[in-house]
Amino acid sequence: MQPARQVAYDVLRAVSDSDAYANLMLPSAIADAGLSEQDAGLATELTYGTLRRRGTYDAIISAAAARPASEIDPGVLDALRLGAHQILATRVAPHAAVNESVNLAAAQGRGAASFANAVLRRIARESAESWQERIEQEARSDDERLALRTAHPVWVIRALRRALAAEGRADELDALLEADNVSPEVTLVALPGLAEPGEPRRPYAPTAFASPGGDPHRIVSASGGTVRVQDEGSQLVALALTAAAPIRAGEHWLDLCAGPGGKTALLAAVAREHGAVLEANEVVPARAGLVRNAIRPVPGEVVVHEQDGSALAASRPGAFDRVLVDAPCTGLGALRRRPEARWRKSPADVADLVPVQTELLAAALDALAPGGIVAYVTCSPHLAETTGVVEDVLRDRDGFAELDARSVVSGIARHPIDLADGRAGAVQLWPHRHGTDAMFLALIQRTASDSQGD
Repeated sequence: MQPARQVAYDVLRAVSDSDAYANLMLPSAIADAGLSEQDAGLATELTYGTLRRRGTYDAIISAAAARPASEIDPGVLDALRLGAHQILATRVAPHAAVNESVNLAAAQGRGAASFANAVLRRIARESAESWQERIEQEARSDDERLALRTAHPVWVIRALRRALAAEGRADELDALLEADNVSPEVTLVALPGLAEPGEPRRPYAPTAFASPGGDPHRIVSASGGTVRVQDEGSQLVALALTAAAPIRAGEHWLDLCAGPGGKTALLAAVAREHGAVLEANEVVPARAGLVRNAIRPVPGEVVVHEQDGSALAASRPGAFDRVLVDAPCTGLGALRRRPEARWRKSPADVADLVPVQTELLAAALDALAPGGIVAYVTCSPHLAETTGVVEDVLRDRDGFAELDARSVVSGIARHPIDLADGRAGAVQLWPHRHGTDAMFLALIQRTASDSQGD
């Protein structure tokens, strides 16, 4: 068995069987297997490519097997998905793709190998274009055809279309869906006052630069953690909180939902430069540990709490000058980096998350001192998780005003940035337009000293 394929298959199985994320599992799997740089690249392409187009491959497998993919043993199905990806979307010789995938399936029990062999040989007899045409003929609507063509669930396509339409940019949907299926460039952050950005610089965040190639973790290790991997959009939204108003020495900041700590480290570095005090909170103990590790390279103390975010904020009314609410969300803005998320999430997840997001934002506003600012951030462009939450929280509250986040981000950006008109100046970043995750940002300021909300 070629080791890169075994690693890819093992990660696919872990993702299918649990809530594991490939971007977290794959690096350690590659290291444990001792893969060469070439094999590591192959394992990465096979893993991410298979996960991205899983829905399309399942439709093709169902047609070739004459049975729904959902009725195929999960271990065999992952082997078929991996084989289909190699046959239809890579330069791997079809006979090698079939043979290696059959060997993977064989471990799942008697008859699995012959079944996998038959299905994959059927797939290999036709071109990718022929299979695409065949499965699209079975679609019941234009959106279903688009879903099969771009490997996005229908509900995600509709949510993305609505978010773009809210900016008057619905015609960008095809470009967005295409961008979701392209591996993102690795972007690094240089913590202010502790490291200088390398070259080439990224166009917007003054702290961001592109990885020069190779293993970026070598650069991180060599810097002692003052340089780290972080999407440029994540850098921009964290920096926007620090740039929304002049920083006064002695300010008190809070990162309310801090795990895994990338934005916390950036805030800590800026706070250190300006004499501000930062606290962080993460309700999940394991993720709180990640936060403590992330901020270790930044001199000074950052207290990391392990509490329910809403309860912590509610217990500290009027205590903070700046609060980051990087709210738990569906993650639909990070499908380039977490391709499996598109197949895991459903509209029910949105319904479950919105009340949590609303409660966190409301509590954060009450924790603001007069003149204090909350940055409400999600890595999702879904309108229910973004503008819907902001509107709901502000609807019955006096003494708060939404700031023009577009002006703040434009002021930070090193080069002009195309921010379409959103509601009340909120910012929506996009993979296809900005080369970042689809981060949402709203900035809200407490303007009255006697407003405690409802």
